[in-house]
Amino acid sequence: MAVTGWSRDKARRRLSRTARPRMVQARSGSPRKLSTEAITFFERVWAISGGSCGKYLAVAMPALLEALENHGELVPGKRAYNLSLRSELLGMSAATIDRYLAKAEARGALHGMSTTKPGTLLRASDTIRKAGDEVEADPGFFEADTVAHCGPTLKGEFAGTVNLTDMISGWVFTTAIRNNARVHMLAALDRALEAIPFPVAGLDCDNGSEFLTHDVIAWAADRDVYFTRSRLYRKNDQATIESKNNHLVRRSGFHWRYDTPKR
Repeated sequence: MAVTGWSRDKARRRLSRTARPRMVQARSGSPRKLSTEAITFFERVWAISGGSCGKYLAVAMPALLEALENHGELVPGKRAYNLSLRSELLGMSAATIDRYLAKAEARGALHGMSTTKPGTLLRASDTIRKAGDEVEADPGFFEADTVAHCGPTLKGEFAGTVNLTDMISGWVFTTAIRNNARVHMLAALDRALEAIPFPVAGLDCDNGSEFLTHDVIAWAADRDVYFTRSRLYRKNDQATIESKNNHLVRRSGFHWRYDTPKR
């Protein structure tokens, strides 16, 4: 009482309270919004969608379920899939999706592999284009890139996608090639000129050896296409095409491997 200034009764209450063992109740946590079966089907739909984030998947869920049902992947009454489970999947918000996917993403996230090998043969003689450099005000200046469909390994032969994106209009030309050989690359560029509805005035590529070749540069010169390249290891120089690679090619072809006529 002399040290604390408390009264006799208050000191007794404090000592008694301290002497009693403190019982801590475990928090029950938030109740699960999805059943175990719904989580299993949800992770399957997420994998089929290409690993979409919550905002994409919440909007695309109705269309995805309808497509999977139409193609016989999800059949009501089979493998525990039913209308109640379907309602659970459709009722998920973007935040709930991201929360449930945290473990699945850490366990089995798919990542792409880069096959870009710097081509040193003609690199010094090509004009460099940097991020922020102005382009012509009219459509016709394209960024070009390739996307490898190699899956988890770069061994053997696998298909790829040639992607061209116009800097002004956002027009995208996409075509598949068997590999990055010269004959397939030139054929893809020829198809691009035929399909694009306005003249191609410029072509900006990365430092990949599939672009920095005598054949591709000669192809551009013969058709009066201004040819440039980006800087080494500066993806911001080609931010437009990098975005399209993800939103168009990876969202459709995923990170799977395509190396046979069937796939």
